Amino acid sequence: MARVSGKDGGKGYAAVGEASAGGTAGLRLQKFLAEAGLGSRRRCERLIEEGRVAVNGRTARLGDRVDPQRDRVTVDGIPVSAEGEKKYFLLFKPPGYITTVRDSRGRPTVMDLVHEEGRLFPVGRLDKDTRGLLLITNDGYLAHKLLHPSRGVEKTYLVQAEGYLTPQGLSRLRKGIRLEEGTTAPAKVRVLAKKGDRCLLEFTLHEGKKRQIRRMCAAVGLEVRDLIRTRFGPLDLRGVKEGEYRPLTPEEVRKLMDMD
Repeated sequence: MARVSGKDGGKGYAAVGEASAGGTAGLRLQKFLAEAGLGSRRRCERLIEEGRVAVNGRTARLGDRVDPQRDRVTVDGIPVSAEGEKKYFLLFKPPGYITTVRDSRGRPTVMDLVHEEGRLFPVGRLDKDTRGLLLITNDGYLAHKLLHPSRGVEKTYLVQAEGYLTPQGLSRLRKGIRLEEGTTAPAKVRVLAKKGDRCLLEFTLHEGKKRQIRRMCAAVGLEVRDLIRTRFGPLDLRGVKEGEYRPLTPEEVRKLMDMD
């Protein structure tokens, strides 16, 4: 397949050609997907068999070939690129850092803590005052997949708060709190410790509205004193100290890729 210029001078894609119709040109599709980090060749073959892979808008078939420089490959509608080595790191974010690659106001960003070559970026956000687990990668496919609302990736937080948490307040946190942009989804909330006007809570969410936990707590009369993300999907903070990072293990990468 090849890109072609449309009437407006923009780039489109030609109709199905030799590369994806089982000809000898190009790279076998399952090999391309495996090199892009989507798993073993057998797993990539299953993705094709299940109809989840498309090449230039057409549902792919086993035996298709692609030109990585010209063809647009998607899995579940998410673009896939095999360009360069994929890198994955787990950062224990300390407070005081903005979750972005660059800040127009010159404030410290989480990327100031990561000393690696190549273009990397954080997956999702933690606000400036929140600590905890943040995934850093150059894999746009995986980032898009993990952040898509349909995935509902579980994120777990420990919350130290001040204020009196009533049974009614706890029930509201679990069932959903009405915010300006809508009601939060049901959440798992456990009381780990409680003494006077202080409590330690564990939240597990499947969504990520801006400053969500702080706003939920404020709605039931609690002020968050410390907030730390301890888990993101299958990942946790074991083996990394605050302000430091480590590469993901092959098993951890596999588990992220297998989150369908």
